[in-house]
Amino acid sequence: MRVSYQYRIKPNTEQKQRLNHVRRLCQYLSNRMLGDKLDWWGNNRCLVDSCSIISCPLPELRVNPNYNTHQDLLPFLKEDLILIEWSGELLDLSDVYSQVLQDTVKRVHLAFDRYIKGDKNGKRSGKPRFKSESSFKSFTYPQALDSWIKGNFIKLPKIGEIEIILHRPLPSGFKVKTCIVSKKADGWYITLSLEDKSVPDVLSREIVPTVKNSSGLDAVLDGDIFIATSCGSLLPSVKAFRKNQEKLAKISKNKSTKKKGSAKRRKLARKEAKLHQKIARSRKDHHFRTSHQLTRTGKEVFFVEDLELKNLTKRNKAKQDENSRFLPNGQAQKSGLNKSFLDAGFGQFVDILSYIVEKTGGQVIKVKPNYTSQICCNCDAYVPKELSDRIHDCKACNVGIINRDINAAANIKRVGLGVFPTIKSRRGKLIIGSSGSMSTLKEIREFTRSLHHTACS
Repeated sequence: MRVSYQYRIKPNTEQKQRLNHVRRLCQYLSNRMLGDKLDWWGNNRCLVDSCSIISCPLPELRVNPNYNTHQDLLPFLKEDLILIEWSGELLDLSDVYSQVLQDTVKRVHLAFDRYIKGDKNGKRSGKPRFKSESSFKSFTYPQALDSWIKGNFIKLPKIGEIEIILHRPLPSGFKVKTCIVSKKADGWYITLSLEDKSVPDVLSREIVPTVKNSSGLDAVLDGDIFIATSCGSLLPSVKAFRKNQEKLAKISKNKSTKKKGSAKRRKLARKEAKLHQKIARSRKDHHFRTSHQLTRTGKEVFFVEDLELKNLTKRNKAKQDENSRFLPNGQAQKSGLNKSFLDAGFGQFVDILSYIVEKTGGQVIKVKPNYTSQICCNCDAYVPKELSDRIHDCKACNVGIINRDINAAANIKRVGLGVFPTIKSRRGKLIIGSSGSMSTLKEIREFTRSLHHTACS
């Protein structure tokens, strides 16, 4: 198993200067290697549908500068000082630990390969960008050692011994493999990658989802509710951005009035970054707490919605009349919904929940949530609702009045168990088919009746 532990470090003034100096040199090397790769890419390809070889002759072709050729350049770059013409700086790459420079080159080539070829799943990333000094935030020691840590200090090559706050001890049996030094809004941090080959990565065991060992989760954006469970629980939300958006807008507006490069603007930028950091940490902490709360219920399998968050947060299409004048398209209301989706962070929550549940030997399964809020979980009747309708009141059965999100969570559980009815849409009408195993459906019905009795009591 391989885990990562992040600790805060407290460098003194001289060590801060060294850390920033190393970060600046790595930023220069990264931009130089990326510029070389982009130059080769632009000069060694020609789009036949938009460029003619006669009117736009190709330059002299050169060999692709791969990882090995760039690595071979490092000894020559370290022999002499490098002059930066636009700023007049003299950079000495020999001030940086050799493995840190090698890892910087590796990061550039990995980013460029993801842009050209894609990752292991074939998904391509965007075009790599040149990094400014403020956006290049970390550098890596790829071969760290346990001997670097002595008491409350960690010794980094070419930097020295830095005080480290070990708020939790390193796990016994694990060895330090890599070390990432990063600068954040509130200071410097170090991330240690630890490995113990004797510990398995995942507790591998086959789990058969049943009514008793599984739970359905429905994402909620209503009020102070974050998640509704099929067990009848409504877990609260944190709304980290909503609570701080006025303060953030005030700082951002004040910063925009200051001159670029001034001390006042930099001070406000640091204040703005710390507030963004506070929002992100608050949201992430809430996701971890909610995930642990769900795992303590004793359930082994969790069915969650397979949401297309990228599509859910898109802008509405523009509407135009015959004279090409723009018409209202409901984007004002949609903007508030998009903000709530992004503030909730359902994608991050599912990732954290999967991590927590898999550590306990459980499983998180994504299912399609189609029609789960429109169908009664007790009798399979079609009960249409608008987004503003927050209750489920089925007149066809005795389930009574329950929260619509709890009804949806119960149906998500039924989808995962394979007992949700088959639904077909014909000429605007829904045709509801059979709902699978009646024995399992009977247990679901008994469960929903118990929810109704609990709500009434």
